[in-house]
Amino acid sequence: MRHRTPGTTDDLTPVPADRTADVIVVGAGPTGLLLAGDLAVAGLRVTLLERRAPGISNLTRALAVHARSLEQLDARGLADELVAGGHALPRVQLFSGAVLEPARLPTRFPFVLITPQYEVERLLERRAQKAGVTFRYGARVTGLDQDADGVDVHVQEEGGATTYRAAYLVGTDGVHSTVREALGLPFPGRSVVRSVVLADVRLDQQPAVPLVANANGDAFALIGDFGDGWYRVIGWDRHRQIPEDTPVEEDEIRAYMRLALGSDYGMHDVRWTSRFHSDERQVPRYRVGRAFVAGDAAHVHSPAGGQGMNTGLQDAANLSWKLAAVLRGDAPDSLLDSYHTERHPVGRTVLRSSGALVRSAQLRTPPLRALRAVSAQVLNHVPPLADRVLAMISGIGISYAAGRGAHPLAGKRAPDLRLAGGTRLHEALRDGAFVLVTPEGEKVPGDVGETVPTGRTDAAGAPADGSAPGPRLVRAAWDSDRRTALLVRPDGYIAWATDAADPEVRAESLRGALVRWTGAGRAAARTAARP
Repeated sequence: MRHRTPGTTDDLTPVPADRTADVIVVGAGPTGLLLAGDLAVAGLRVTLLERRAPGISNLTRALAVHARSLEQLDARGLADELVAGGHALPRVQLFSGAVLEPARLPTRFPFVLITPQYEVERLLERRAQKAGVTFRYGARVTGLDQDADGVDVHVQEEGGATTYRAAYLVGTDGVHSTVREALGLPFPGRSVVRSVVLADVRLDQQPAVPLVANANGDAFALIGDFGDGWYRVIGWDRHRQIPEDTPVEEDEIRAYMRLALGSDYGMHDVRWTSRFHSDERQVPRYRVGRAFVAGDAAHVHSPAGGQGMNTGLQDAANLSWKLAAVLRGDAPDSLLDSYHTERHPVGRTVLRSSGALVRSAQLRTPPLRALRAVSAQVLNHVPPLADRVLAMISGIGISYAAGRGAHPLAGKRAPDLRLAGGTRLHEALRDGAFVLVTPEGEKVPGDVGETVPTGRTDAAGAPADGSAPGPRLVRAAWDSDRRTALLVRPDGYIAWATDAADPEVRAESLRGALVRWTGAGRAAARTAARP
């Protein structure tokens, strides 16, 4: 790590103000857009660098949005619009007749939403632009340097080479991440399947279910219904392993569908195709100094289960509030280490689960295929087992370690609780703040827990003192007689909980939790400590 005077380029020339930011995000896919939008909503200066030129569509592979991602989008006011334009599947059939039923999930979104990735990006980009993110398209990162106070990002743009500077940098620039390479992070792993074909097509015959998949040992295929007359087809043939730069032909797509599904459903009007290989890879560290990697820049795996984009969105939701807290002075820099601690195990689990699915599809010998069929029947006849599998694939079952002595709810996902006044938890989370849920009328310790804005706003609604807009702590009450008190993180996970009956015990425990997690009381302590 090279040290030099902050805010200057290599020749000690100051970096212009329009090329400085609190956070630089590299890559305008779903992960980067969600992260950048969250940071801007928190009142931070964010620059998003994207190597694509303006107006160039990011046609990519993802087509499924799982329940936990929809909950995160709901906490940003975006889920209902996305759902309205997609195709909700309450039941999904996998290989060998295995059936998963998202309708059983305990969530407001008990389904898998089939929608093109670019629709997710459209909503997230609109939100980021509205929040004030500075977009720099046609910006190709060529390298970076760090010092004790920030990160310099070297960029090649249409006008030539330039440098941007920020306190922190996040690389969300995909499987071929320049940020990851510049940080010297290895990306160990291997390819699990090659020459997979994707295509968006129209069909004369509608499949019996909106998502159909099958494998016969030599081939597998999947058809997903976008709900607007277009279908996503994925196909693979063990005996047709050809270079990825070979153009995809319509007859090739038909052959995969017939081989694995028994019909090509009258396929026609191919609008987009791609041929790719699928790797299983993960970086050993998600953080290097003041730089982070997220999404496909940090982990990549097979498309089986549709978990790639969803895992990246969860990475962004986990990291964004932590960066905001540190930059506002509400938390120490060490909080950012918890991003790796919490998200790296999740990435590893997704690698294993998606890898198991794609390997299952490739089973060739009759005994192994028979075993797969038996496993499918076990899954179908043991609902708790099926629910556990679905909870992990959907993200609903993911939780974070809370430490010894913590309440059993700590680290768990908070469901969309009904709150007093007819509101929901996801609505309360839309300020990007912690939400404290207590019984109606319960007092919070006044020295640290009052719900107050972080600064008075000017006529335009911006904080007059330069602090972040909106409350850092939102108070809410149960729409029931439940006595448990919960402190919910901005990413929808429970930071702290208590069932203690003694008011003094509850108050003291809450005081500690608020100081630890929200920074409440720290500003007063810092002021008192000044000479």
